[in-house]
This record gives sequence, structure tokens and C-alpha cells, in this order.
Amino acid sequence: MLNLNGKNALVTGIANNRSIAWGIAQQLHAAGANLGITYLPDDKGKMEKKVAELVEPLNPSLFLPCNVQNEEQIQSTFDTIRDQWGRLDILIHCLAFANKDDLTGDFSQTSRTGFATALEISTYSLVQLSGAAKPLMTEGGSIITLTYLGGVRAVPNYNVMGVAKAGLEASVRYLASELGPQNIRVNAISAGPIRTLASSAVGGILDMIHHVEAVAPLRRTVTQTEVGNTAAFLASDLSSGITGQVIYVDSGYEIMGM
Repeated sequence: MLNLNGKNALVTGIANNRSIAWGIAQQLHAAGANLGITYLPDDKGKMEKKVAELVEPLNPSLFLPCNVQNEEQIQSTFDTIRDQWGRLDILIHCLAFANKDDLTGDFSQTSRTGFATALEISTYSLVQLSGAAKPLMTEGGSIITLTYLGGVRAVPNYNVMGVAKAGLEASVRYLASELGPQNIRVNAISAGPIRTLASSAVGGILDMIHHVEAVAPLRRTVTQTEVGNTAAFLASDLSSGITGQVIYVDSGYEIMGM
């Protein structure tokens, strides 16, 4: 039976109730995990208020600002985990961003700044957070990130984010190799298209969803809950022999030739 009682889990990337991270947080909570939630701070505090109200039913014991482009906030987040929890068992990385202008048009015209921004937030942040989590995972642990098919295939209107996801998946493998001797597992979930705040920046997202519904073996796309269930499995001892993998949760779309 899937049981996360006594496990401390840090969840990043919740923006609203459509976020995949929100679906994951709900399933970790249902399995008994003690949650810490981070949010992206803004000058007016709107995101803090929105996320705090959303996650209140999950009763997180930590609620912290964490902009992965701010070294001090990352350090403060993990210092707080060390001081209040003592250890970390589960890290959920659901962070991705690219400038909208760099998702459309000719890929060869991607701006230098846009390329660097997408790779820093969407890819390097996994490396960065895993490095911070490593000394706190004293009893082993599970690190889980989110990727997408655009990291291995050319997907319209995905452009630089596809490169970021390819780098993310490579990072999963290198981190799994490094952290495995400490019984820390690192895996990625490649979810089918879901309407989220992040996916709204991808042109034609509704067409992508309808295409999956028509072509995927299950003839539908997936839900936040289904992705959350897979994350809970990967966070639990039921997946103790799985690391360095990309698990597709996309109604089987990835297997289709056309």
C-alpha cells in the first residue's frame, strides 16, 4: 500500500488550481506526507496570497518564498527545512519558464537572453535544488521533476522549451548517477498536455489536447490527479528500484507513430 506517513516533501511550482504541482501536492497529502510549499514571490504579494489560500486544506507545515533565480532565497528555503524538519525525503520540481516570444516563430531566431532564461529556470534549477537537498536527504530520498514530449521530439510552438526539457531529462540521468549511492532516486514524469498557466503560453495548446484525445490509445488526455498519483508512487518505497527514468503519463500518446 502506498504510504508516505512520516515523509517530508517539498513541492515547488504551484501557481493556481490548474498547476500540475497542485495535483501532485494533493496526492502526496492524501498519502500522508508532511508538506512544505514554495511560491514565487512578487512585489505586491498576490502570488503568496493566492497559493496560501489554495494549499490551506493541505495544512503545509512550511510555506516559503523561493525564486530559483535568487540564491539567497534558495539557501533560506533549505536552511528552514534543516532547522524545522531536520531532513528532507521528497523534492518535487515543477518549475519551467520561457519568454513567450521564444516559443513561436523560427527556433534559429531564439534570443540569447531568452535561451539563457529558459535553461536557467527550467533546467538548471533542478540541478540547483537537488544540490541543496542532497545533504538533507540523510535517509535517502526521491526527487521528481516534470518534463514533456517536446524534449525528445519537435513540437510546434515549443522551441526553446524543448531544448530546456531535453537538458532536464539529461540532468535527471546525471543526478541519478551521482545521488544513487546515497539512496536518493531521481526521476521525471512526462505528462500529456494539460491546460495550466504555463501551458497557456504555448500556442495551439487546445489543438494539442484535441489531437492527443483523437490519437492516444486511451483516446483522452490525462488529469492532474493521474500525474499526482504517479508522483506519489515515485516518491514512495513502492518505486524503490526506479531511478534515472522518464515515466510517460500521457494516455499512451508517446508510443504512436502518427
